[in-house]
Amino acid sequence: MADRAGTDIWLHRAIFVLIALVLFFIRLLPLGAQAGHWPGPDLLLCLILGWVMRRPDYLPVWLIALVVFVEDMLLMRPPGLWTALVVIAAEFLRARVALTRELNFAVEWLLAATLMLGLLLAYRLTFAATLIPQTSFGFALVQTIGTALCYPVLVIVSQMVLNVHKPATGEVDARGRKL
Repeated sequence: MADRAGTDIWLHRAIFVLIALVLFFIRLLPLGAQAGHWPGPDLLLCLILGWVMRRPDYLPVWLIALVVFVEDMLLMRPPGLWTALVVIAAEFLRARVALTRELNFAVEWLLAATLMLGLLLAYRLTFAATLIPQTSFGFALVQTIGTALCYPVLVIVSQMVLNVHKPATGEVDARGRKL
């Protein structure tokens, strides 16, 4: 039983990395993104927040940091800033996993959307404090709203296809600890 649980965790971690690589590839494709078009949602952020709220053992902090740092490098963002913010948001959720287990989906979605908005504001305030040029606030806000609207879709797909669900009451991990 413990062997299967450990294998399940590593399998989901590998699936997460594979999904992240596919998302990186899609974001780097020249698909006609021209000025004036709607920005795409940050699906990786949705995935991270959704999985951490459901199964925090699937995404350890080092894996989140590594994947988001690679994304920073590929998208030529300031290295580590977005990574640090996403790790802080994920750890905020991880510390409240007992609370989020009891939330209904609407409140969970509101919590995720609020975190996304907080990440946007922290990122832009850091840029403003260091006088780094940035895109318009409206453009970034539209992307954040799109990301928040994609959150339920990714959570449903994760739950139905990948079996990433909230642990049942009394469910234990590979070491016998309560989830």
